[in-house]
Amino acid sequence: MITLILGGNKSGKSDFALDLLAKGPKPALFIATGKAKDLEFRQQIIKHRETRSPELEVVEVSEDLPQTLRKAKLTFPAIVVDSLDYWLFTCQEAGCEEGKIQEFIEVLEQWGETDLILVSCETGLGPLPAGSAVRAFVRSLGALNQSVAKKADQAYLVAAGLPLILKKG
Repeated sequence: MITLILGGNKSGKSDFALDLLAKGPKPALFIATGKAKDLEFRQQIIKHRETRSPELEVVEVSEDLPQTLRKAKLTFPAIVVDSLDYWLFTCQEAGCEEGKIQEFIEVLEQWGETDLILVSCETGLGPLPAGSAVRAFVRSLGALNQSVAKKADQAYLVAAGLPLILKKG
């Protein structure tokens, strides 16, 4: 089962994903895509680590998310990826966005029985960004979220910590 959880920054989407993961089969894996590039984000990552269960295994990835998922589903019956937006940003920085997205969608198409919870920002709800680089990122993330939503069995939008069902399978 593939679950997509969308929401704005600090909407509660990660907490909701962890709640779903806690209710799923064990052992579970948390795949973190975020890399601290400034003090504020480093503090946010530390806070996330402190609130996660100590039994939850954590793997940090960069653009190698598709390969990591292929391997992880052989061992773990439940996996959460937090978050696709940062993974996309990493792929853009590495210059491999198009190929990695295609590879990621192929992984989803062949997913199987493992519970997969994917977290991503829904950035297109605000005003149109003034900078072309930000607009390009918002367009790419919107397209990625739409592609993942098509493959997902269920999807949620989290706002103010409340999950809204977008798709139920």
